[in-house]
Amino acid sequence: MRAGRNQLIRRTSGPALASRRRLTPVRAVASVLLAGALALTATACTGDGGKGGGPSFQGGSGGEETPKATAAITAPAADAKDVPASTEITFNSKDAVETTVEVKNAAGAAVKGKVGATGTWLPDKTLEYGTTYTATVTATGDDGKPATVTSNFTTMAKPSKQIRVTSFLGDGQTVGVGMPLIVKFDRAIPQDYRDDVQRRMTVQATPAQVGIWRWVSPTEVRYRPKTYWKANTKIFYKIQAGGLPMGGGWYGRSDLTVDLKTGPAVVMTVDNRTKKMTVKKDGKVIKTIPISLGKKSTPSSSGTMVVIEKLKKTVFDTSDDPNPANRYVTDIEYAQRLTWGGEFIHAAPWSVASQGRTNVSHGCVNMSTANASWLFNQTRVGDPIQVKGTERKLENGNGWTDWNMGWDDYVKGSAIPLEDTSPEPTTAPSAEPTATTTG
Repeated sequence: MRAGRNQLIRRTSGPALASRRRLTPVRAVASVLLAGALALTATACTGDGGKGGGPSFQGGSGGEETPKATAAITAPAADAKDVPASTEITFNSKDAVETTVEVKNAAGAAVKGKVGATGTWLPDKTLEYGTTYTATVTATGDDGKPATVTSNFTTMAKPSKQIRVTSFLGDGQTVGVGMPLIVKFDRAIPQDYRDDVQRRMTVQATPAQVGIWRWVSPTEVRYRPKTYWKANTKIFYKIQAGGLPMGGGWYGRSDLTVDLKTGPAVVMTVDNRTKKMTVKKDGKVIKTIPISLGKKSTPSSSGTMVVIEKLKKTVFDTSDDPNPANRYVTDIEYAQRLTWGGEFIHAAPWSVASQGRTNVSHGCVNMSTANASWLFNQTRVGDPIQVKGTERKLENGNGWTDWNMGWDDYVKGSAIPLEDTSPEPTTAPSAEPTATTTG
């Protein structure tokens, strides 16, 4: 049986810059971090030379007393005003075996932040508006003598035009292994700014897994790993949008963090040829269920979907369907939504005789009440289901169809090429790089 389209998911969940510009003269911090590898602390080694127009320390002219290393701050410019509160410090050093960055506010209090692998330092949270900060970069060579450079800058006044960032998921949730991370903006992000925004969107998965963000619209971006999340994965994602320029004089309103996990790997497969659903948990078949799919006039969609919502009791009301033959109002138990168009898994006691034999539904996956109740207690929002062999293909966008396309196609929706978001692994507890993306 197909529910009507009206049965939609009930979700719970500074002066402007004169023209388009990048946040810094150097591209922002590399977007994929490694779990357990290259811990990003306020220390980094660089060897880019003393390029750039910021303050630099070249050492003195006194023989052995002259430090071997040199350092320079390239952005923000010395004594810069109206700097976005999302700014990062970019720097370079030469002949250094260690480079450290320290940032303090006007009161002398240290600001927490991290150094990236590309000569950038990013604060852990948005800087205060209308505040002067001092950045100090110290490069130490193999002679043990430090070369230090210091620069001041002042952040812009709080902007009046701010964009709110929200997450569909919240702290403490446990979701299925096919659950995409969904982030929305309450105003469209121009194409030319999406890479800057994406670089501030970081996902950390334990155990580590490769993944990437994909823009599904100017106001929505989603993240999925290359394959389904591993069972019982811990996921933390952070959107450092506070004070970030987002085009047209608009700035991010605030940062956002979410901490959640996946449950066991429950994966459902429906085969139209056999009229059966196979349910696997952590790779092992735990049940095979007779089902009935959509009849020829109202076929079920073939493709990979995920459970969008779960309703123990609901009412399917299709009284607005243009075809009188498809109009009905029916009480339904153990409903699990798969598409926005109204395809569900649900109990259908009226079609038990057809289940495992022939298709009689309006597009839904019908099963007995006992089987539907059992399955309802096994699954979570985000658990994947693949339907195979029906007359109609699933349309991308009709539900959370992030898994209904190959990895290569999914990557094309990123504002940053995948190779730019995956630094070389060093030492990691897992063989795979972590799913972490400001890109």
